[in-house]
Amino acid sequence: MPRIRSAAKRMRQGRARATQNRTQRSQLRTALKRVRTATGAEAQAAYADAIKLLDRAGQKNIIHKNAAARQKSRLAKLVGTKAGENSVSGKTKT
Repeated sequence: MPRIRSAAKRMRQGRARATQNRTQRSQLRTALKRVRTATGAEAQAAYADAIKLLDRAGQKNIIHKNAAARQKSRLAKLVGTKAGENSVSGKTKT
């Protein structure tokens, strides 16, 4: 336990920020999971929510900004393929 008042304050702040970061990281992971499991229009809506959370997490250094950009890119590709599957459902690919 710190003896200096400022060090004690930093511990309190760090503990509070750690819980906030944990909450935001958990929300982000859940949003990413929703995009991966959703289909069609649900995937588009879930993708929009996930993009907001990824941008915020990247800005606040919860995850690295390049990691956020990489995940956004991969999700966009995934949602694009899901949209393509729905538009040609019932047809066989040659």
